[in-house]
Amino acid sequence: MLPLQNIDPLYILEPAVVIALSVALILYWKFSGRSFTRWALIFSLAAYAGAIIIKVVFQLLTINTVTSTFGSASVVTGLYYGLQTVILEVGGAYVLAVYAVSRKRFSEIDAGAYGISLAFWENGIYLGLFSLISLVSIYSVLATGTGSSATLVYNALQKGEPALFNPPSVALSPIAFGILERISSIILHSAWGYLTVLAAVYKKKSYLAIALPMGLADFFVPFASELGLATFESIIFLIAAVSILVAFQIGRHLPRPAPAPETSQPDSGVKSSP
Repeated sequence: MLPLQNIDPLYILEPAVVIALSVALILYWKFSGRSFTRWALIFSLAAYAGAIIIKVVFQLLTINTVTSTFGSASVVTGLYYGLQTVILEVGGAYVLAVYAVSRKRFSEIDAGAYGISLAFWENGIYLGLFSLISLVSIYSVLATGTGSSATLVYNALQKGEPALFNPPSVALSPIAFGILERISSIILHSAWGYLTVLAAVYKKKSYLAIALPMGLADFFVPFASELGLATFESIIFLIAAVSILVAFQIGRHLPRPAPAPETSQPDSGVKSSP
């Protein structure tokens, strides 16, 4: 029996690049003199994992009802996805930021680290590392096996993900757009994570009000096929770019602490000579 056709190894490049970008951003932040403590990773993991678990359970219970009632590509379905991200991911990030600030684990200097840590868990781990392990495992099974396991994997992929067998000339475009999508995600998570910490530290709900709509980028997910890959990814990247620029502008105009008042020396009763 001849070996089965294998997936295009170029697809392994996408998660590998995304992992590298996510880790490089953390290393840059940590070793460029900015604050990056373990608490940023711990609280961001709690916020992100909690949001994803609730999302998965909620969608398992409701997605069929929503799509059968309103269609797979509709305004209601878009809001269904977008509002989940707004409430669970952005709102959840704020709740954990408030808790971290109340426990004196966060101050305003931790805002950037919190944002890029949220981006790391989404892109470096959940959609990066796990995808890389899956693709490498599939490639290894198909490369070395001709038995029932390899045949089972091959048949499942032909039905569920036939694009993985595309030649490099066809695969390069979706891979490039896939990397762009992850970059947009990194930017968005960094922006709203940054703002949620500032909102918690300064007790300014206006910062949270600016961060929450950033989650509506997921509104466009159901329309990806209709819009086309290039248009869809361009829209998401534009939203991400505007979001991070807004966050930067807010960071530049943060209220600064008032200088400490000068303390006068107590009168010793001894007068200096003229």
